[in-house]
Amino acid sequence: MSIDVARARAAGWALGAPARPLVRSWDRRYIATLVVVDACSAWIAALAAYGIRFSGDEQQPMYGFLTTILPTVWVATVGANRAYEFRYLGVGSEEFRRVMTGTVWLVAVVGTLSWATKLELARGYIMVALPLTAALTLVGRYTVRKQLHRLRGLGRCQQRVVVVGQASAAADLVNQLRREPYHGYDVVAVCLPGGSAWSDLEAVGVPVGGTFDSVAAAVRRYRADTVAVLTCPEMDGPRLRRLCWELERRGTDILVAPTLVEVAGPRISIRLAAGLPLMHVDHPCLTGGRRIAKAIFDRAGAALLLLALAPLLAVIALLVKLSDPGPVFFRQTRYGRHGEEFLIYKFRTMVKNAEALKAELDHMNKHAKGPLFKIDADPRITKIGAVLRKYSLDELPQLLNVVLGKMSLVGPRPPLPAEVEQYGIDARRRLAVKPGLTGLWQISGRSDLSWEDSVRLDLRYVENWSLALDAMILWKTVFVVAKGSGAY
Repeated sequence: MSIDVARARAAGWALGAPARPLVRSWDRRYIATLVVVDACSAWIAALAAYGIRFSGDEQQPMYGFLTTILPTVWVATVGANRAYEFRYLGVGSEEFRRVMTGTVWLVAVVGTLSWATKLELARGYIMVALPLTAALTLVGRYTVRKQLHRLRGLGRCQQRVVVVGQASAAADLVNQLRREPYHGYDVVAVCLPGGSAWSDLEAVGVPVGGTFDSVAAAVRRYRADTVAVLTCPEMDGPRLRRLCWELERRGTDILVAPTLVEVAGPRISIRLAAGLPLMHVDHPCLTGGRRIAKAIFDRAGAALLLLALAPLLAVIALLVKLSDPGPVFFRQTRYGRHGEEFLIYKFRTMVKNAEALKAELDHMNKHAKGPLFKIDADPRITKIGAVLRKYSLDELPQLLNVVLGKMSLVGPRPPLPAEVEQYGIDARRRLAVKPGLTGLWQISGRSDLSWEDSVRLDLRYVENWSLALDAMILWKTVFVVAKGSGAY
């Protein structure tokens, strides 16, 4: 046994020794910034609540004390809900969900303590302080996140990654991470199975760090702090386990990509059976109470938006009518949920005979490999139509489709019948839900996306829909549309 231990130690395995994680200075600063943001949010909210509730009254020592300690209590509550763990920060909605969960828990604890101790807390103070704390925290964290994304776009605040897997899969991952640098992963090397060709990697300019037997050496050579293992037959369970042992002493982060790459964490859980960890995948929520809640939210939200935007809609309709002869609205048959046909409504942005001119422009199609038809500087678009398209104002009449229940506020892009005829098995999955006025495709590049990326994003939405994801997409849509990029 001592010989086995010596061999294992010579190979670099920890054998129970504590890991020594690589500490990145920028992620410590990021977490420290979030702590300050959260504390300041609670302090501002507490001061506002005190001023609103006790304006003109005598000083309230107890509420002054509560105002003083709320920042500390709030930071502790958020921390207890693991909203400072780095794996939840920077991207996705999980960070914001944990902040909201912390708010609910704090309200519950305050209510319970007030009832148990018969402490008559001023409801006005609590009803202002806690919700405002949560709101300011979310806005503050979102602002800090956008700054992090800006820095990552400049090549800073990145995790250095060694990818382990097949060359073609690794090249696809490199291309995807470069298109979305805000994720913060910089692939510095790839380790391939023995005897593999690496021509795919030459195209993306990533060096080969060796074989699967030299991953730890590649991590040291390229000063990596993360290893991403892609699904491949050569990296089986025992080999992956030994790789984890080998990297343990450096504290290197290990990411394993499951075969179901578009399925999000909340749908995946690990269950033990006969000593084996089995991955359980829940079905996506396509029916039931949450879908009813989404339908109510969609219709009510669309109706309110129609009322609020009625003056703007009237002005746009007048401009369209005066700028070019023809109808104000453009109506077209699209496919909805389960392939149900419906008429979609838009403001007309093209000349009257646009469809007749389409065949003459087919050679300029940017999506020649897919069913979409998009060209730069489309000569069929009117002057007012170009402005409407840039800021997606031509899409606003689709709010009527949402009110009628044919569309959702958030969902996949509504396809044409001709597009659906060319759908493969994967693309047809988009029809499992109602199409949306906006979606992941809208906030991820709009018309600049390739056909493959458009399908991938729509499938990601279908598989991982949630009310939190819808809220995040709607929030981001406002800023994407205001920039006016990627639309033509």
